[in-house]
Amino acid sequence: MKTSLSTRSPDAAPASPRAVAQAGGLHPFGVFILLAGAFLPIMDFFITNVALPSIDASLHASASSLELVIAGYGVAYASLLVLGGRLGDRYGRHRIFLGALVGFVIASLACGIAPTVGVLIGARIVQGGTAALLIPQVLATFHHTLDGERKARAVALYGATSGIAAVVGQLVGGLLVSADVADTSWRPIFLVNVPIGVVVLLVAARIVPATRSPHPLGIDLPGTVLFAATLTTLLVPLTEGHSLGWPWWTWLLIGVAAVLAAVTYRVEKRAERRGEVPLLPPSLLRLPSMSRGLGMVLVFSIGFGAFMFVFALTVQNGLHENALHGGLAILPMALLFLAGSLFAPRLISRFGRAALSTGAVIQLAGLATLVMVVVTKWPHVSLWAMALPLALVGAGQSMLFTGLFRSVLADVPAHLGGVGSGVLITLQQSGLALGVAALGTLYLALEPGSASHAFATVEYVQMGIVALLAVGAAALPRFAQPSAATPVIDG
Repeated sequence: MKTSLSTRSPDAAPASPRAVAQAGGLHPFGVFILLAGAFLPIMDFFITNVALPSIDASLHASASSLELVIAGYGVAYASLLVLGGRLGDRYGRHRIFLGALVGFVIASLACGIAPTVGVLIGARIVQGGTAALLIPQVLATFHHTLDGERKARAVALYGATSGIAAVVGQLVGGLLVSADVADTSWRPIFLVNVPIGVVVLLVAARIVPATRSPHPLGIDLPGTVLFAATLTTLLVPLTEGHSLGWPWWTWLLIGVAAVLAAVTYRVEKRAERRGEVPLLPPSLLRLPSMSRGLGMVLVFSIGFGAFMFVFALTVQNGLHENALHGGLAILPMALLFLAGSLFAPRLISRFGRAALSTGAVIQLAGLATLVMVVVTKWPHVSLWAMALPLALVGAGQSMLFTGLFRSVLADVPAHLGGVGSGVLITLQQSGLALGVAALGTLYLALEPGSASHAFATVEYVQMGIVALLAVGAAALPRFAQPSAATPVIDG
């Protein structure tokens, strides 16, 4: 039986990419163009890590401002992600993808020419917001223009792209900063998005088909605003509190964040009772897989985001390596993460929750060994000495990452697959931002005394998180065989 390229043309597809798009299908080249569009925003969360010392030297940024350069992007991304999916459903995914890509390119240009750290933070927030509008259109377009094996392959490529983007972000960031193109220091890490984005824009405009949902969900503006306000009022004091000596207003904002979280829950609950589908549906959050798995995804992401942040600073500020070596240092972890991701689905299908616990134990062993190497050999720690521990960390992370994502969506009804995926990735991005804000602040507070002690302290916290994940995996629902349906961020 021959699987069609387009759901609208079961017999054959035109050879020309543009003709396929006009017929409502997606040409194989169109898949890679959409993936390229998704690659840039995902990469840009991580590309900044290795450039932080250069940004500090160039713009005389405070430690809290450097955190906001990363966390501000993450919060905007997390807050608007589900909204981006619903806007694509309502107004057309092709239109929103192109418009968001234009915004992302302009925001990247603004980042690259920013004269002050305040302008850079503002441009990063806009960049994160446009990324949140862009990303959902990729998966939703795959869902609505591809069938069967082609859809599964495209979604798998998207997953691989996400992992590769995180790796390439650190490596390319280090390469561009070290190259110091035309004496521009860190600025090319953002400016490189401009020519790539323009090429993707011009090609996507011609060969990506226009699709929209026949029954789009509501926008849920109150829920979106309240959720963004909750994250912001929590993020600001966590990043600014230490450098300012924790004035009274930082504690007030933390209290306000707790109140806003409660208000958000009540507003979302009332919206659901009215028959609407809110940003964070309470009934969905009460499903066993969601209630147990989302908390684990959140703390896993907090640890992951913090690790990438503090490791880059430890290598550059503590060990006085350049940005390129800072990017190359993470390579063993990245390679094992990617390799592990290929085997993780089979291992999880065979061993179930035990595979997640085993992955957590492997990651824990890698973190413990890494801390031992850093503390005992400091300040003469070679990158080779850290390679094996980092490889163990990456291998363990791949098992946890794959298993947690699969577990969270296990109980979600098929017709709410898009909503469930949106909630999942929203919490993941929130965790990345909060990890930088909370554990990043802890690191920066301790770094002046001893960078090795600061790194070890943060990693002790992360080791505690991983230990909890190893135990908590037993509380997750049992894994069923994956179904043919592929949940996407579709509203």
